[in-house]
Amino acid sequence: MTRSCSPSSTLRLSTPKRSTTQLTASALQRTPLYDRHIALGGRMVDFGGWQMPQQYTSIRDEHFAVRQAAGLFDVSHMGRFRVAGASSRQFLQGLVTNDIAPLVHGQAQYNLMCNEEGGIIDDLVVYCGSEGFFVVVNASSREKDLSWFREHAPADVEVEDRTFELALIAFQGPRAQELLPCDGLDAIPYFGFGHGDVAGIHALISRTGYTGEDGFELFIDSDRVGDVWDAILAGGKKAGVLPAGLGARDATRLEAALRLWGNDMDESVNPYEAGLGWTVKLGKGDFIGRDVLQKVKADGARRQLVGLKMQPGDIGRHGAAVSTQGKSVGVITSGTHSFFLGYPIALAMVEARSFQVGDRAVVEVRGREAPAEVVKLPFYRGSARSLSEKKESRHG
Repeated sequence: MTRSCSPSSTLRLSTPKRSTTQLTASALQRTPLYDRHIALGGRMVDFGGWQMPQQYTSIRDEHFAVRQAAGLFDVSHMGRFRVAGASSRQFLQGLVTNDIAPLVHGQAQYNLMCNEEGGIIDDLVVYCGSEGFFVVVNASSREKDLSWFREHAPADVEVEDRTFELALIAFQGPRAQELLPCDGLDAIPYFGFGHGDVAGIHALISRTGYTGEDGFELFIDSDRVGDVWDAILAGGKKAGVLPAGLGARDATRLEAALRLWGNDMDESVNPYEAGLGWTVKLGKGDFIGRDVLQKVKADGARRQLVGLKMQPGDIGRHGAAVSTQGKSVGVITSGTHSFFLGYPIALAMVEARSFQVGDRAVVEVRGREAPAEVVKLPFYRGSARSLSEKKESRHG
């Protein structure tokens, strides 16, 4: 059985043979791994119109697996578009905030897509292939994003929704490279991708993720993904690998201060307010929302996203009021109990310059005032940090 992973120089993002079984399109959609989630005891919930596992055994166990070994997530609910055509690069360059001009095939890039007022329509990852681009968007935004893409695409650019024929799973954790059954993974840099055989099945393998840890996201034909899922779990069982649900995914991404669209940002929030100004390349030329964002940068954002450390038992829920010295200055956007850190954490959108690191805040929790401390973000730096630093040093 081959376990090789080809280097990025051989990458192609062409249109593969269509799967014989695709994701089920229904009122509440299911991924190809739905039956496996049920067999594993998954507690299913509605998330962005999909039936997804909130947890299997426990959020705590799955959380620790991701931080100490590796966890396996089904993220097939995420939207996946193929963008191809003579002016596809120019088209995307005018649609997103980051600069995709330098991208070569085998490279991926985190991006934001804004409206004319500078509000964030969605955050996404752009993959550059030899025959076009591949874009991954949020599940709840897929239809809206697809319409936005097609509305702005010129005649020579094709935007194809590939969500219902390609499955997507994420293997995340400090031991992910060691435990993924595919050789040559060290040839894939952070935010790079390659093609390879995982457990003998072809996959596009991307060194990206949403947990703050090293890891890989695997694009696989929907009729073969179950075999890969089974092989990864079986091979990693003794090392502590577990299937992980949305609960562990949310907790780990929040520890890493990774924003969630719909909570920490939306069309009423601009990139500078969300703390994502580093994705905005004003010097690259025109793109949707550029003029407004240029003014926001010059004048300063009116709001800022801050991190809060709270007391055990006090969890700041989305929308809870945040105040200082008796004055309400904002709201919680995301909050949870961090099993790994041992205390509750939260992100809050507050008035600019209302807090500095070390300041005290008050959060409304179940009708009472709960104390919180403003802390530096991220709350936790996982194994992805060293990969990011290596990437920066190579380009510095």
